[in-house]
Amino acid sequence: MPTPTYREFRLVLQRVGFQLVRSRMRETWEKVLPTGEILQVRLSHQMGRDIPTPLFHTMLRQARLSRAEFFALLRQA
Repeated sequence: MPTPTYREFRLVLQRVGFQLVRSRMRETWEKVLPTGEILQVRLSHQMGRDIPTPLFHTMLRQARLSRAEFFALLRQA
């Protein structure tokens, strides 16, 4: 699998219902689950740059997505 970019990660977050709530030093994306729990993912402003692999896996955990789910969402038209 190719290394995703920050732009691609933003697209996937939007597709699963995350909202951009802050954009200063880093972007903060949030999603409120039906249980009331709030998920937060922080992204760098580097749009087209590749995400380092360890950071990508951390961000997937924060968004509660698997690698397979991420790439399936990314391929959606």
